[in-house]
Amino acid sequence: MPAARRRHILVLASTYPRWAGDPEPGFVHELCRRLTARFEVTALVPDAPGAQADGMLDGVEVVRYRYAPRRWQTLVTGGGIVANLRRSPWKGLLLPGFLAGQYLAALRLLRARRFDAIHAHWLIPQGLVARALAARAPYLVTSHGGDLYGLRGRLPTALKRRVAAAAAGMTVVSTAMREEARRLGLHPPRLEVLPMGVDLTGRFVPDAAVARDPDRLLFVGRLVAKKGLHHLLEALPGVRARRPGATLDIVGYGPEEPALRAQAQRLALGDSVRFLGARQQKDLPALYRRAALLVAPFVRDASGDQEGLPVVLMEAAACGCPVLAGDVAGVGDLLGPAAAEVTVPAADTARLAAAVLRLLEDPAAAAAAAARVRGHAADRFDWARVAGAYGDLLESCAASGSREAA
Repeated sequence: MPAARRRHILVLASTYPRWAGDPEPGFVHELCRRLTARFEVTALVPDAPGAQADGMLDGVEVVRYRYAPRRWQTLVTGGGIVANLRRSPWKGLLLPGFLAGQYLAALRLLRARRFDAIHAHWLIPQGLVARALAARAPYLVTSHGGDLYGLRGRLPTALKRRVAAAAAGMTVVSTAMREEARRLGLHPPRLEVLPMGVDLTGRFVPDAAVARDPDRLLFVGRLVAKKGLHHLLEALPGVRARRPGATLDIVGYGPEEPALRAQAQRLALGDSVRFLGARQQKDLPALYRRAALLVAPFVRDASGDQEGLPVVLMEAAACGCPVLAGDVAGVGDLLGPAAAEVTVPAADTARLAAAVLRLLEDPAAAAAAAARVRGHAADRFDWARVAGAYGDLLESCAASGSREAA
C-alpha cells in the first residue's frame, strides 16, 4: 500500500536568511525547518544581493523571486521594508515589482504543483498575495507587529481587514496584538495568539562556568527607531556618572546606524560604546552569558510601529542574562510576573538610567528576575511547542480547503 502523501505548504515571507548563518532575522526559517517533520515546505522569498541560489536549506525548499535588477534588491535587508523606505524613499519604486514578483512566482508554483495551504507571514504585502491566490489554496496569515501597528491610514487598514476576512485563520504573536487587531476591525474566522519560538534546550541555555562582566550592557537588534537605542545612548552618561566602568555592546545593523554613531560621538562616549555589527544566532549565547544586563529600550516610533513579541528578551533570559525592556504592549507575554520589575518608559532617559543602575547594583535580584522570566516562558515559547501548534493550524487550514474542493 503506498505511503500517504504528506501535505505541502507554501510559505510566503519577506525577511528570510539569504544563506546559511545569515545574520538577518531568521525566525520564519526556524519555523519552516521545524515544520518539515510534518509537511513538505516550500518558502517563496525575495532575492537579494549575495543570496544563495534556489535549493534546499535545512530541509526547506527555498525559491527566490527577483523584483528588480539584483543590485537594487535591497528593500528588505538591513532593517526591514518600513525602515528602509523611511531612510530611502526612492525604494518605494521597488514596491510594485516586489508585490507583483511574489504574486507571479507564487502563481507559477501553484499551477505547477499541488499545495494544500499557504502560510503568509505579514498581513502586507504577503497577505495580499495569499488573498489573491485564495481560490487555489487556503491560507493562514501571521502578523509579526510592524504590519499591524505600522502602515496606518484608511487604505492600509482596509487591506488588512480584507486579508484577515479571507483567511482560513490568522495568528498574532502577542495578546496585545490580538487586541489591536480587534480594534482595527480585523475579523478572521479564527484569531489565535501564537508567538515565534526560542531554542530553550539547545542553544539558549545558561553556562555557570562563564563569569559575567558586572558593568557590561548589551543591546541586540535591528538599528531602527522602534528599538529605542537612541534613548539608551542618551541615558548612558547618567549611568557612567555613577559607574564609570559601564560599557555598551551594540549587536545589529540597520538604517539608524550612522545617526547612532554620530550620537555616541556627540555624547563623548568614546570607547565605552562598541558597534559590533551583526552576529549569527550561534554567536549570541556567548554575548548573553557575559553581559551584566541586556537593555532593550523599545518605544512606539513616529509611524505607530512597535515591537510585536521581542524574542531577544527570551533569548537573553534563557541564558541567565538579566533584562530591562521598554514598556511597550507586547513585552508582557514574555516577561510574565517579572514585567513590573524589568520594564521602564524608555523614552524617559532619566528613568531608564535609574533602572539600569538599579539592576546593575543588585545583580542577585536581577538574576532572580531573569530566572522568573525563563520559567514563565519555558512552556510557552520553546520551538517544539510553537511549531507543533502552527502545524496543527496549518493542518486545519489544509483540511478546510479539502472540504471546499469536495
